[in-house]
Amino acid sequence: MEIQAKKIPLGSIDGACVGNAQNNEGKTGVTVLCFPKGAKTGIDISSGGPASRETPVLEPTREDIGIHAIVLSGGSAYGLAAADGVMACLEENGIGLDTGFALVPLVVQSCIYDLSYGSATVRPDKAMGYEACLNALKKNNPQSGSIGAGTGATVGKMCGMKQSQKSGIGYYAMQIGDLKIGAVVVVNAMGDVYAEGRKIAGLMNESRTEYIDSTRAFYKIAAPKDLPSRTNTTIGAIITNGRFEKAQLTRIAQQAGNAYARCINPVGTLTDGDTVYASSCGEQVTADVNMAGTLAAEVMAKAIERAITSSQMDDEEYLSYCLDCR
Repeated sequence: MEIQAKKIPLGSIDGACVGNAQNNEGKTGVTVLCFPKGAKTGIDISSGGPASRETPVLEPTREDIGIHAIVLSGGSAYGLAAADGVMACLEENGIGLDTGFALVPLVVQSCIYDLSYGSATVRPDKAMGYEACLNALKKNNPQSGSIGAGTGATVGKMCGMKQSQKSGIGYYAMQIGDLKIGAVVVVNAMGDVYAEGRKIAGLMNESRTEYIDSTRAFYKIAAPKDLPSRTNTTIGAIITNGRFEKAQLTRIAQQAGNAYARCINPVGTLTDGDTVYASSCGEQVTADVNMAGTLAAEVMAKAIERAITSSQMDDEEYLSYCLDCR
């Protein structure tokens, strides 16, 4: 009998919950993936400029005790303050590693650079992180679009914000047999975004009437000093009910990163901070790591597409928030 992959709600994956908070005027926000009972997690960082917190604990050589939350946010390195609020919320709700003297929630985080859109002075903070975490625990609302960490996401920034387009956060999940795999991704790429070989967002010409190929524009750069400013990064996570150890989850994160290469061009430059987490949570089932990694790349590609299609807005509204267009 042929086994068919089917689309499922990301919220149907047991052991994980999602919450958002954002400042709609400042155009920045936070998305929290909570694992109340913990989740073994791996990570792959494939670019040169990640803004991150506690990611070394996810290396395969570190103790494999699991984590309690992944925080995705705007604000560049300023946004790392949001994790303080997530830790406070988790502690108040009895979630964390029991050290014998205190609960210590294990929280990792990655940020996008969104300071060129909306406001450069409004950044995710402890209060916003707390709100997003509480929303995860109480509401569990994985919603694609310009929400949470995707509020200030943009793409196609090779020639500045005037020729870029809006992006956001996207979710997608699939099931094969008993194995469930979901993806969440905040697409804030310097490059163009493609779905099944067709460009769906990215660099536009100066009159915003047609697309320009970002890779061709890149090839015109003659010297390192001409590199675009470091205002990018695509950050995402895979969650699964597959029973995997940290080293295997690191492999799955690496395979899921193949979706970045399939859908974003150029990608993985020193001007990016591209990151993929992979977490195993809930009631777990046995699965082949290679098959899981292959499916992870597929759902991540779908989530990238969803991040674009759910965040589209007209040019007048979009440009009103681009700081170099005012």
